[in-house]
Amino acid sequence: MAEKYQTREERRKQMQANKHKNKKKGKPRNKVLTFIKRLVLVCFLLGLVGLLAGGITFAYYASTAPKLTKKQLTDPVPSVIKDKNNKTVAVLGSQNRKYLDYDHLPKLAENAILSTEDARFYQHHGVDPIRIAGAVVANFKNGFGSQGASTLTQQVVSMALNNKNEKTIKRKAQEAWLAIQLERKYTKHEILEMYINKVYMSDGIFGFETAAEHYYGKSLSKLSLPEIAVLAGMPQSPNNYNPFDHPDLAKKRRDIVLFLMYQHGKITKKQMKQAQATPIKTGLVSEKDRSSNANKYPAFMDEVIEEVQKLGNYNVYSDGLTIYTTLDPNAQKYTEKILNSNSVINYPDNKLQAGIALVDTETGEIRALGGGRNMKVERGFNYAVDTKRSPGSTIKPILDYGPAIEYLKWSTAHQLNDVKTTYSDGTPINDWDNKFLGAMSMRKALYLSRNIPAFETYKEVGGENALKFSKKLGFNFGKNALNESASIGGGLQVSPLQMAAAYAAFGNEGIYNQPHAVRKIVLRDGVTEIKPHYQAKIAMSDYTAYMITDMLKDVLTKGTGITANIPGLHAAGKTGTTNFSDEDLAKYGILSSSVQDAWFTGYTTRYSLSVWTGYESENGKKYGITRPYQTIAQQIYRHLMSYVSEGKTTPDFTMPKSVVRIGSELYIRGHVDTAIDKKSVKLDSPLNVQASYDANGNKIVVTWDYADSGATFKVAGSVNGNAQSFGTTTSKSLTISNPEPGATYTINVTATLNGVTSKAASASVTVPGNNSDTQAGNENGQSKGSSSNNSSNSSNTDQNSNNNNGSGSDNGTSSDNTNGNGSSSSNGSSSSDYDNSSENNNNGNGNNSSTNSGSSSENGSNNGTEANGDSSNNNSKGNSGKSPKTNKNVIKNGGSE
Repeated sequence: MAEKYQTREERRKQMQANKHKNKKKGKPRNKVLTFIKRLVLVCFLLGLVGLLAGGITFAYYASTAPKLTKKQLTDPVPSVIKDKNNKTVAVLGSQNRKYLDYDHLPKLAENAILSTEDARFYQHHGVDPIRIAGAVVANFKNGFGSQGASTLTQQVVSMALNNKNEKTIKRKAQEAWLAIQLERKYTKHEILEMYINKVYMSDGIFGFETAAEHYYGKSLSKLSLPEIAVLAGMPQSPNNYNPFDHPDLAKKRRDIVLFLMYQHGKITKKQMKQAQATPIKTGLVSEKDRSSNANKYPAFMDEVIEEVQKLGNYNVYSDGLTIYTTLDPNAQKYTEKILNSNSVINYPDNKLQAGIALVDTETGEIRALGGGRNMKVERGFNYAVDTKRSPGSTIKPILDYGPAIEYLKWSTAHQLNDVKTTYSDGTPINDWDNKFLGAMSMRKALYLSRNIPAFETYKEVGGENALKFSKKLGFNFGKNALNESASIGGGLQVSPLQMAAAYAAFGNEGIYNQPHAVRKIVLRDGVTEIKPHYQAKIAMSDYTAYMITDMLKDVLTKGTGITANIPGLHAAGKTGTTNFSDEDLAKYGILSSSVQDAWFTGYTTRYSLSVWTGYESENGKKYGITRPYQTIAQQIYRHLMSYVSEGKTTPDFTMPKSVVRIGSELYIRGHVDTAIDKKSVKLDSPLNVQASYDANGNKIVVTWDYADSGATFKVAGSVNGNAQSFGTTTSKSLTISNPEPGATYTINVTATLNGVTSKAASASVTVPGNNSDTQAGNENGQSKGSSSNNSSNSSNTDQNSNNNNGSGSDNGTSSDNTNGNGSSSSNGSSSSDYDNSSENNNNGNGNNSSTNSGSSSENGSNNGTEANGDSSNNNSKGNSGKSPKTNKNVIKNGGSE
């Protein structure tokens, strides 16, 4: 019993111990479970709150959703295009649609459309949660774009609302709500009919029926399976899947559509494979037979459409936009006339093409575009924008001479050599005439368009600097700009619009503006405005812009662009041509004098205009512009620039303060160009040099005039024939203090600017001595007078007079009375031309003073100042009792030596 009792006790204690142990183990488990329960509860509550909030938000957005009319659901809303004067010039999207009833919709087309856009169209009620989940899986499995999340009904609503750019919950909520309402109001067939007629199909057309005739030249009912698949795949991205423009992308999209049709049991695998093997171009309308949804100004409208699409996912044909453009309708009309008739230009044939771009010099706004001659296809190749041809010599200001001024501080007088030269690989570089003209200035090298000086300039500038300069003007040449041949346009491709915008910067004090055709867009609501941001950028220094412009002016007057010159119009410009290789000349039988491309780009302070002319290759054969027609680009420029400038004031280009003109050449102020021909550079001399003695201050004051600022003036000369320097100054006056009494000062003033020194302009003045000196001098028969360079002395021994003609440095005279009684005073001048002077002869007794008015000017005019003679010498026959006048100022005016 005791053992059992003990056993029970032990067992009881053991059970209690186990129970206590189990409690310890159970606590953590209970905590985890509790945490999980609470987490689930919190998530549930949050979900409930989120669901409630989402429901409230959805309800709010749904209540504010706009009402849709039948017209919105069925008809695209055209866009209105305004010109720079805010007048309507075009309406895009108002036509070019053939309506197709659902009853006439081929079943094969319906299957293709629904397999691609909404396979569960007949099962949902406007919104399809299953489709949303399936779209995610399909995009991962079959590639992005294989299936969208929106139902076909939602797409109809989206097209009607035109809110594609509003990527918000509000948009999705309103689309979903309106899709549900749409399903309640219309049948499935009616909704599908809306879709097939309203959907955009690129090239400015809407609906599947219109697209069938546009791309395949037949109705939808007559299309084959692969053709229908092409059209069914286009709505997702119409322009990218356009079989005319992007056949490769169109094929990939078509094959996805065929796979989806097979996946949904609409075609067999064999049919899918056969259709996918069909070439994408099979059945397409040939390029020459394609119809045009033409407007009046196709090239300009193409640019407008491109810019609008870059601003957002807008469709100008259906979104009801009001687009305000930069178009000048008069300039555009004349551009069309030039290109599409022979009334202005005598073209050699109908195959010669041309591209024209006219922009505002100050703003970059496009005023007119000429996309080509006799263009028949809208949204086709635009020669004003799409052309990528070598610029030839029109690139020289951009890659060669512009950077040389900007980075190397060259002057227009910088000396270059037109001598036999090769590229680094040994390839010779030549000009059209195969001549070498030797040493010449940068100005001459540019206006004569010499290739070798341009290449030498490019080498000194360096490819990296050339590339950097061109980038600031809107080009992206990349490594091509580093090739040596780029110095004359080799390996580069540009468009007229790019060139017009770049040259405009030269005429706009170095400020570059991105060329643009759209000022703003107003959305369908009439309130929301979309304004593109075009920021002006400093592309170069103002001195670079002006110096290039000044040289390019010479192109029009004495260089290669004389045909483009417009008398009376301040303009600058550059020609450019590209040659054929020897192989092409031989292969295609082209004359050696023919060129591939002929350009002219020119500008005024109002407009910048670039014109390209050339031929496209046909069937692998190249054609050249023969010599008589190589100036057509210049002719187009002259006619169009004359037309747009007529009746308008066109100011000349303003020289900035950073530029100094020395003779005909320009220099950057403060920079000395050592590589110039100093013999050919002449700096203007100072004008109206005057020297006067101020008795009160006992000083000589020298003054002169000079037009250019920034010059340094050296004042030197002689005192009584002994050479002396009086100092240098940047002002236009100098004072000589405490001059020697009775001495004659000859003063020469020279100007130095940017390392060039002018010839001297001179003046002289005689400082009066004291009375005793003067008395003694006169008694001894000496005369205190003035002297000038190259003067000659003459004596008058019989008359009591002093004849002293103020004269130029080549004709100065002075009189010396040795026997007569009287005094001598002189006011002479020195000039590069002969001056007129007055002569006063006094015979007999009296105050024998001579008043001689001389002058100084470059044309020899007489503007002398009267000099009061020092008449201290009174003889027995004259002027008894009268005091002599004090000689205060003796002036001698000077000009150029």
